[in-house]
Amino acid sequence: MAARNDLASQVRRGLAWSSINSLVLKLGTFAVGIVLARLLAPEQFGVFAVALTVQLVLMSLADLGMTADLVRSADPARIAPTVGTLALATSTVLTTTLVLSAQGLADLLGSPDAGPVIALMAFTLLLAGAGVVPYAALQRRFAQKELFVISVIDFTVSTLSTLALLAAGFGVMALAIGRLTAQLTTLILQYAFSGERVRLGFNRKAAPEVLAFGLPVAGANVLSWALLNVDNVVVSRLAGPVALGFYFLAFNISNWPISVLGQVVRSISIPAFARMATGRSDKSLSAMMGPVWAVSLLAGLMLALLATPLIELVYGDRWLPAAPILAWLGIFGALRTLFDLSASYLLARGAAKATLVVQLAWITGLIPAVIGGMYLAGTTGVAAAHSITGVLVVCPAYAVALHRSGADTGTLVGKMWPPLAAAVPAAATTLGVMAFTPGPLPALLAGGSAGSAVYILLLARWFRSQLAGAAASLPRSGDQPHSPLSADQPLPASSGGKS
Repeated sequence: MAARNDLASQVRRGLAWSSINSLVLKLGTFAVGIVLARLLAPEQFGVFAVALTVQLVLMSLADLGMTADLVRSADPARIAPTVGTLALATSTVLTTTLVLSAQGLADLLGSPDAGPVIALMAFTLLLAGAGVVPYAALQRRFAQKELFVISVIDFTVSTLSTLALLAAGFGVMALAIGRLTAQLTTLILQYAFSGERVRLGFNRKAAPEVLAFGLPVAGANVLSWALLNVDNVVVSRLAGPVALGFYFLAFNISNWPISVLGQVVRSISIPAFARMATGRSDKSLSAMMGPVWAVSLLAGLMLALLATPLIELVYGDRWLPAAPILAWLGIFGALRTLFDLSASYLLARGAAKATLVVQLAWITGLIPAVIGGMYLAGTTGVAAAHSITGVLVVCPAYAVALHRSGADTGTLVGKMWPPLAAAVPAAATTLGVMAFTPGPLPALLAGGSAGSAVYILLLARWFRSQLAGAAASLPRSGDQPHSPLSADQPLPASSGGKS
């Protein structure tokens, strides 16, 4: 029997290692988060959240969207030196700007104590820019085993240095130093595992091609991070660092299961879609969407329903104000996984401009919703604004963009309803069991187990069929893998891109 196509094997290996990576690291992050919540006050969490917000938004701009271009390019060796030069130059400018403006930004965001933390974390931008080429090379080769090792070492260095500095009395600054130390370690390992060397150069023909694809992606990335952090700005400015500390904790908890699945999806989706996707009415996205949506919806639903006993048991009574926030953010987390998968598909099809348009629509709807939610219901209203905007604005925007990029949106919509139908009795079962179960631990275990069991039983046959369909969508021996669009090829008419 002929062997499966190399692409199918690469995707499976990448998926397996990425899953291990996500599971191990998220369990570790979960444990460290508990320790930090016990050591730090909500106000200190809020100070770090302000610094992290600024750093993450600018981090998404550091590579000018060129990582994705290297991953999907038909000739990465030709553009790599130009990409490395542009990324390093951009990250240098961003680092310098952020160091000089750190205190002013902290004052503007209502958290003056965050100034020194922001200034120190600015140097992670420089290190991230220097690592664009080796990181893209590892992703392109589906080198998830190597990325797993890098992630584990990054996590270990960050955790040990942070805890040691906290014990030495460095306070919230320990988090920033730990992050910077880990980023430097990661950069060294990326070059070691990828086999890449520092090769700077500038190809005048390649540069416009790289920027034509990268700038819209960079804009979309900045908007994406802004979308996930505009709430931090609003809460910090209008309610202060203590309220932000509660909100920051809830948002981090909502990321637990969703980030595991999302990281697995993102790690293989762009290179896989770039080679699998065909022309119009392409079904590669809908084949992956069913299993992803089923798992993410269950995770988000359980987080929302079990928010109070979870926080009380794990973090303690003083963090209970975060529970109603988590209830809304759990649902938003499930939607985020769908948005990540959709964005990966658009980028793989070369529809960078369409991705940017979706992000613009999203932030246009989210900003007034977050501000209104803050005034109407405090931090809980801010969390609700995310879910409401996701359903009413982002889902329709992605549907239009995906349809114009060639995805079979009719089949895609049909994947949504079975998990939603199973979620209704599952939620009722969870709430019913919790009502008769005293204490946070029994309520968490009994309610979560009962609700999950109902969901799984109702959806088991459908889920198995979706997994089989996803496996069948991978190319087999004899199939010709579809080449990714290169930066110098025109965007397909269905992508919505206009020259």
